[in-house]
Parts: sequence; C-alpha cells; structure tokens
Amino acid sequence: MRFSNKEIKDLFFAWILISFTFAFFFIGGYNKLIFEKQLFSQSFILILIGSFLTAGIGFILHELAHKYIAQGYKLNAEFRAFYNMLWLSIAFSLAGFIIAAPGAVIIKGFITREKNGKISLAGPMTNFILGIVFLVGFIFISKGFLGLIFNYGFKINALLAIFNMIPFGAFDGAKIILWNKLVYWTSVILFLGLFLISFTK
Repeated sequence: MRFSNKEIKDLFFAWILISFTFAFFFIGGYNKLIFEKQLFSQSFILILIGSFLTAGIGFILHELAHKYIAQGYKLNAEFRAFYNMLWLSIAFSLAGFIIAAPGAVIIKGFITREKNGKISLAGPMTNFILGIVFLVGFIFISKGFLGLIFNYGFKINALLAIFNMIPFGAFDGAKIILWNKLVYWTSVILFLGLFLISFTK
C-alpha cells in the first residue's frame, strides 16, 4: 500500500487517541482517574496497553482494509483522522460513554456500486476475522493479562463488525446493502452471531 506523510501521521494519532478513549472508558471514566487516583496506577497502564492492542488495532486495520481494497481497484485512497471527533470521543469516555469516530478512508476516482460495496465490506469483515482470532486465543488462554487481551479483543472487534453494518448514513452497511442484499444479510447474520457469543464470555 502507498501512504503519504500526512496519512501516516493521521493513522498514528487516531490509533493513540482511540486507544486512550477505550482505556478511559474501561477504567471507569473521570471519577476513577481523578478521584480514585487511577491515572498512573498499574491497572490503568495495563488497560491502556490492552486498548492499544485491541481497540486501536481493530480500528486501524478496519480502515487499512478499506484502503487496501480501494487501491487494488487503482483508486486514490487515504485515511484522514477526524480530530474533532477524536477529542470528543475522549471527553465522552471520561464521562463514561463511548463514541468512536476516529476518521475515514477518503476515496477519489470513478467507483461503481459493486466496488464501493466490496471496499466497504472489507472493514467490518476484518473486524469479524480479528474477533474470531481473539476468541480462539481466549479459548486457550482465558486467565491473566493475555486472557484479558484476548477477551477485550474479541468483544471489541465483534462490536465493531456488527456496528458498522448499520444500513444507513455513512456506515459501511449502507453501501453494502446497495450493492448486494444477499451479501449484506449473510454478513449481518455472521457478525451478529459473533457479537451475541461475546455476551457469553
């Protein structure tokens, strides 16, 4: 894949900020960080590392999957971070809520409905595959820090896969269902199944 300097910078900062967003949320928000002095605690450091390896990687690979398929079609595709939304995500996570909109791959060039659908499917499909990989890891190792990583990675990627299949607005699902309804509903069933399994772990 081809990357511009700005794109590399945007990917790096989006990964950093979205990882902190999930870490602040998982630790319990502002009250835990400040009033219970968790900001520099071992627990928060471990959660932050876990967020980098699960939520951060999940988001980044999701966007890179879009880019890879788009560039395969000889389209100009570059990731752009939405910094205002990233800082808003940080603020919401401190309040105990999650809003995650780190950015998007901007695609330029002639694009058919089929190509757009396949490019869009690549993102949530990547999260689905990551979710399965983390689930298999959790089946074998469910204890300790590594078990926590596998569990978080499984649940976060299962959520990202099904969440991005919402069939309206700027979500991936809106472009997929316009391209092929059978592919859309088959994917939804698969992703929803993985998401429901996440409630049992």
